[in-house]
Amino acid sequence: MAADNFVRLIAACTVLIVGAAQVVSADTRPPNVVFILADDLGWGDLSCQGNQFLKTPNIDRLAVEGRQFTNFYVNGSVCSPSRCAFFTGQYPARHRIHGHYAARELNESRGMSNWLEPSVPNVARLLKSAGYATAHVGKWHLGNDANGPATKEYGFDFVGTGERGGAGVARNDPYFRANSSKLFVDESLEFIRSHKDQPFYLQLWTLVPHATLNPTDEQMEPFENLNSQGADHKSARTIFYASVTDLDRQIGRLLNGLEEMGLAENTLVVFSSDNGPEEIFIRNAGHSGVGSPGPFRGRKRSLYEGGVRVPFLVRYPAKISAGIVDDASIVAGVDFLPTICKLAGVSVPANHVLDGEDVSDLFSGQSRARTKPLFWNWRFRIAGHPSSISPQLAIRDGQWKLLANPNQSRVELYDLTVDPMQVDNVAAQHPAVVQRLMEQVLAWSATLPAGPHDPGAGDNQYPWPKSLPGKK
Repeated sequence: MAADNFVRLIAACTVLIVGAAQVVSADTRPPNVVFILADDLGWGDLSCQGNQFLKTPNIDRLAVEGRQFTNFYVNGSVCSPSRCAFFTGQYPARHRIHGHYAARELNESRGMSNWLEPSVPNVARLLKSAGYATAHVGKWHLGNDANGPATKEYGFDFVGTGERGGAGVARNDPYFRANSSKLFVDESLEFIRSHKDQPFYLQLWTLVPHATLNPTDEQMEPFENLNSQGADHKSARTIFYASVTDLDRQIGRLLNGLEEMGLAENTLVVFSSDNGPEEIFIRNAGHSGVGSPGPFRGRKRSLYEGGVRVPFLVRYPAKISAGIVDDASIVAGVDFLPTICKLAGVSVPANHVLDGEDVSDLFSGQSRARTKPLFWNWRFRIAGHPSSISPQLAIRDGQWKLLANPNQSRVELYDLTVDPMQVDNVAAQHPAVVQRLMEQVLAWSATLPAGPHDPGAGDNQYPWPKSLPGKK
């Protein structure tokens, strides 16, 4: 009898010890990370960001169940630069990524590298070194147009279908882009299922709503009322809304999958976009030109708010309170790597100079001023409406945003706390602020790799009508 009691006691202690170990393991396991990056989605393209026409209930869930940052900036006004900043925690110009990566000839004519070097520390490789399973699914655009290194060389265990399709996916399929969001989510869910017993990092970078969009008839059917009666073509809004609605639907499938696998609580889901919406006044805008920058001036390529200020939603039920809108904190793409590494307990190499900062405290609800200003440069012409054509340099520091050309022409200063639309240039009223910010942005610009600037870059002069010689 005594022996039986001893055995029972040992068994009970074993259960307690094992249970305690399980609790410790659950509490100390670093978060899974899912990073969803839309392509050319504007600040105002989500219903949770004020869009009255386009409904995005699944993406809105991330805001309702997490935290919504309204002062979030990407560090490039087009795709490749902003992706580099997220991925490395550094300004893209450090790597001679000034515009979108293209064929070698165009890259080299613009003074650009042909791809991001795989040796540069990045978030995927750093997390992989700490035991994370890593995956990239969807658009890459950090060098594949110039036949750069395979995406897997950047630290990924799994690479899914990209912007050119993949095994069994024809690049010339007219509905590839229309069905790409579903395909990418299918691949993402399969990766998560295969690695749910270890921490994982997943980049899901979508193709939508970048032009050219070609949604299916089924996707467009709910928006037929937006077409002009009697017209034999679909309206741009029908095409754009159908595409974004399908993207939202597929993200809902991904969120449901995390719930069904019991992973939602300890998974940080981040949603953002690579830049503002496409410019409606240019030829290749396609149907993406009806995307919304919200209340802001500027669109894709512009350094005004509408070109670089985009949605940023984070959900992490284990750590982040639900339903919070943060209108005060200034957060940026370069903050992504240091923040994710902090949450994962991963050290960033000492020789990897970070341009961003760890903002994990802001994720958890603390409030503080940003410790570093944000800088941008754009060396090329900006096609479109003159009101979107910004100077070549910009800096945001606290409430102030200064824009200027390197020769200090077109000096513009805006107090974004009272003038987020950037319509009231107050440079003349605040010369001391202008001088301080000008010195900072010019000093930063001087550290960047030299390279050509388009003739007319930073010039928004309109070809105003003039009298012809000899005419009265």
